[in-house]
Amino acid sequence: MVKIGVFAKKVWSLRKAIVVFVTPVILSPILFFVSPKEGKCLYVILLMALYWCTEALPIAVTSLLPISLFPLFGVMPASIVCPQYFLDTNVLFMSGLIMALAVEEWNLHRRIALFVLMLVGSSPARLILGMMLTTSLLSMWLSNTASTALMMPIAKAVLQSLFGSMETTLESTQLKDCEEAFELKDSASKESLPNEGLHLTSEDSKSPEEFETNANLTLRQQKVAEDQKKLWKGFLVSIPYAASIGGTATLTGTTPNLILVGQLKIYFPACDDLNFASWFIFSCPLAFLFLIVGWVWIAFLYGGFNIRSCRKKGNTAETEARVMSAIKCEYSKLGPFTYAEGAVSMFFFLFAVLLFTRDPKFITGWAILFPKGYVSDAVTGMTIVIVLCFFPSQKPSLKWWFNPKASGKTNPPLLTWSKIQSNLPWSVMLLLGGGYAMAKGCEVSGLSIWISKYVHPLATFQPSIALILISMLVTCFTEFASNTATIVIVLPILINLSFQMTVNPLYFLVPATIVCSYAFMLPISTPPNSIAFATGHLKVKDMVKSGIIMNILGILLLMLAVNTWGNFLFDFSTYPQWAESMQNVTRSFANGTA
Repeated sequence: MVKIGVFAKKVWSLRKAIVVFVTPVILSPILFFVSPKEGKCLYVILLMALYWCTEALPIAVTSLLPISLFPLFGVMPASIVCPQYFLDTNVLFMSGLIMALAVEEWNLHRRIALFVLMLVGSSPARLILGMMLTTSLLSMWLSNTASTALMMPIAKAVLQSLFGSMETTLESTQLKDCEEAFELKDSASKESLPNEGLHLTSEDSKSPEEFETNANLTLRQQKVAEDQKKLWKGFLVSIPYAASIGGTATLTGTTPNLILVGQLKIYFPACDDLNFASWFIFSCPLAFLFLIVGWVWIAFLYGGFNIRSCRKKGNTAETEARVMSAIKCEYSKLGPFTYAEGAVSMFFFLFAVLLFTRDPKFITGWAILFPKGYVSDAVTGMTIVIVLCFFPSQKPSLKWWFNPKASGKTNPPLLTWSKIQSNLPWSVMLLLGGGYAMAKGCEVSGLSIWISKYVHPLATFQPSIALILISMLVTCFTEFASNTATIVIVLPILINLSFQMTVNPLYFLVPATIVCSYAFMLPISTPPNSIAFATGHLKVKDMVKSGIIMNILGILLLMLAVNTWGNFLFDFSTYPQWAESMQNVTRSFANGTA
C-alpha cells in the first residue's frame, strides 16, 4: 500500500506532463473523422482549449501553438498566422496596459481609492459600496487582477480599524464553536476542532486572563462577533466581484472585450458599429446598475445593513470616526498632489476622451478629419504612450537653463522603457494574439461553416430565448475555464448561429462577451476571486452562496440592457447589411462557388 501511495504521488506530480502528451493522442481521431482542413483546425483549437483549461502548459506558451501547428497542418501559412499576434486591437490593449503602468508608477490609483472611500462615509454598508465603486472604477482601466490586489490591503486596514484584527473576532466566536462541538464529540476531538480562518490567529500562547475574558462573553457579544466575521467576508468578496463588473464597462477593461472586436474585424470587415464609445455607452450603465444591485445583495447577505455588526466597543459614531481617521491617515501618507500625478491624470483623461470621441456614432467624431480607415483607437492609445515616455515627471524651470550651478541631471520622464519592459504582462498579449489566430483559422479552414451544421437545435428557439440559454451556458462554462478561452471558443459558434437565425450578430456576441466576465462562484473562476480566497477568510461555499445569485442578477440585468438602450444603440432588431453580405460569401464558400 505504501508503494502504491508513493507511485500515485509521483503520477500526480507529473499530471501536467501527462496531459501535454496524452491529450494530442486522445484528440487524434478528429483528424480522421472530420473533413481534412476543418478537422485539423478543430484539433488545434480543442488542444489549445484543453491546455488553457488545465494549464498543462503556461497559458502564453499554449497561445503560440497556432504559429507552429497551423502551418504544419496546412491550415494557414505562417505569413497569415503571425500578423494576428499584433493587430491594431492588440496595440490598443497594449497602450491601455502601459497607461495603467503610468498610473501605478506614481501611486495615483491608491490616491483615487482612498479619496473615494473618504467620500462615501464609514458605515459598513457605505464602506462596502465605496470598495466596490473604487475597485470597479480602477478595473475599467487597470487589469482586474491589479485592481483587486491594490484594494485588498486597503480593505484589510479599514476592517481592522472597524473591528480590530480578525484574530480578535475569531477568539470571540471560538468558545461558541467549541461548546457546540463538545455536544457532538468526545473530549479527545477538541484538539482538532474545525475553525474557519484558525490559521490566521496568533501563534503566541494566550494568557489565563485572556481565556477568562473569552469564557465570560455574553451571548450578545458572541452574536456581534459572528456578525463581524460575516462582514469581513462581505468586504473581501465584494472586491473581486466589483473588479469583474468594472472590467466590462470599457473596451480595454478586460481581454474578452478586445477579442470580440478583433473577431468582428476578421468575420465582418465592414462592421463599424462597435468601438470604444458605443461599447462604453452600452456597458457602463449596465456595469453601474449591476454594481448597485450587487452591493445591495452583498450588504444584505453579509450584514452590511445591520447596525449591530459595526459595534465592537463604544457607540457607532466612535467606530466610524476611527475608520475615517485611519483612511485619512493613509491618504495623508501619500503627501501633496505632485506634478507627476497631475500630468498622468491629464494624459489619462485625454486618453479616455479621445477614445470616446473618435467615432461616437450619435455625433460626428474627430476621425472625420483624416482619411476613412486610417485612424483607429490604437493610434490614439499609442500616441499618448509615446508622449508619456518623454514628458518630464518634474515641473520644468527656466531658471535651470541660466543657472550655471544647477545640477546637470536630466528630468526623468513619466514612464521609462525599462519600467514597461519589466512590468508589461507580455503573456496576456500573446494570449490575445492566440485568440485572434484561432478565429482566423476557423474562418480560413471553413470550420465555422462546419460548426454551423451542429448548432441547428438552438436556431429553433426564439432569439430572446436563445440569448438567455446562451448566457446561462457561457456563465456556467466560464466558471471552470478562463474567460479568454471561453470567448474564443464561443464566438465562432454564435456568429454562425446568427446566420442561421438571420439575427443581428451583435445581438448574441455582445451579451456573450459581457457574461464571460460574470464568473463569481468559484475561486478558480478568475484571478481576482483567487486573490480574495487566498486571504484565508473565505470558504468555497461562501463564494458559491453569494456568486450564484450574482450570476442570476447579472443575466437578468443584461437582458434588460439588451432589450432597452442596447436595442436603441445597436439596432438589434434589424439584420445589418455587413452581416448579410458576409453570409452570402459564406454560403458561396460552402457551395464551392467562391
